[in-house]
Amino acid sequence: MSNDQPSTHEPLEEGVVFHVHGVTKVYQMGEVQVHALRGVDLDLYRGEFTVLLGASGSGKSTLLNILGGLDTPTDGHVFYGETDLTRANESELTDYRRFHVGFVFQFYNLIPSLTARENVAVVTEIATSPMQPEDALALVGLGERLDHFPAQLSGGEQQRVAIARAIAKNPAVLLCDEPTGALDSKTGIVVLEALQRVNQELGTTTAVITHNAGIAQMADRVIRLADGQISEVNINETKLAPHELSW
Repeated sequence: MSNDQPSTHEPLEEGVVFHVHGVTKVYQMGEVQVHALRGVDLDLYRGEFTVLLGASGSGKSTLLNILGGLDTPTDGHVFYGETDLTRANESELTDYRRFHVGFVFQFYNLIPSLTARENVAVVTEIATSPMQPEDALALVGLGERLDHFPAQLSGGEQQRVAIARAIAKNPAVLLCDEPTGALDSKTGIVVLEALQRVNQELGTTTAVITHNAGIAQMADRVIRLADGQISEVNINETKLAPHELSW
């Protein structure tokens, strides 16, 4: 990283969870440089449900991975509260991911030999103030499926187990990368309802990246990315419930 200068910034305004300033990301692909992010400035707020919208290659996954401490920027700074993640070492980033962030990906990554309850318990065993696995599964509507194995669950149910696993450690932030990308619209809506319930009942700052513009209508705020830059930011004055979305 080329973050050689000491990081200084004004105190964050109240409610800001992430403050992203001047973030660029350049990947070296052989002899070619790929600019995934080009000077992104962004704030995310406590308890907010944000949709990051953009086509494939727009930079949204790269941005989400940097927010989650899975990747580091080439330049710029990412503050989580008063902590500059771009200056954190690997051990500090591991603790950040473990204790502060829940991840939901397009593919569920459940352990086939463990039940739904056991898949969630894997996370709660390393958390400092976890939920009970049963409570996390109940929150996503799977209270009756605790002892089912992934092979006995539908795709939507498996994704909801993945959401329960992500939230069971009581993270301040939930980052979701195309959480409905592998699902049909009916199943996807059930998954989005689970994410909405988590956001409302736990107050978890939630960011969902998608290429599906219909999902944007349920967000508090919609951030559009194109060519590695933020092209537009919109606040939804009237949000739709997941079952009202048009895909």
